[in-house]
Amino acid sequence: MDRQHVTWADVERLVARLMRALPEGYDCILAVARGGLVPACLIGERAGIRHIVCAAVMLYEGEERRHPEPVFIQFPDEAHMRGRHVLVVDDVWDSGSTIVAVRERLRRAGARADVCVLHYKPARSRFPGDKPDFYAEETDAWIVYPWDPALPLPE
Repeated sequence: MDRQHVTWADVERLVARLMRALPEGYDCILAVARGGLVPACLIGERAGIRHIVCAAVMLYEGEERRHPEPVFIQFPDEAHMRGRHVLVVDDVWDSGSTIVAVRERLRRAGARADVCVLHYKPARSRFPGDKPDFYAEETDAWIVYPWDPALPLPE
């Protein structure tokens, strides 16, 4: 699979593109950890949204899929999400499995949830007819973000 290296300047450009498309009125942002943390903070800062919560979900380790379905490690109290308009932010919609699981869990909790990603991979999505509500760019490449570790850390 081709690799696409994204710089910090690219991230700023992608977030700016998203900001032009995003409506106002979100009660909070739910960042999908780990990849969605940086974009969620940048969007929150630019949109003036201070209420940012996190969902830790595991599906991949590196480029390898480790689990057949997303595994929730952490999720906000669902009673706290009820009635809120939530912007779910992740770095990439690859298969879509992680972000769809997060969105559906929010909806079951009574939240209105919109999905926002930097990159959307329609050819790899497991959800035909479904896609992010907002995305900055389409690609088929494996994305390497500036916050991804280039080399393993020394022990």
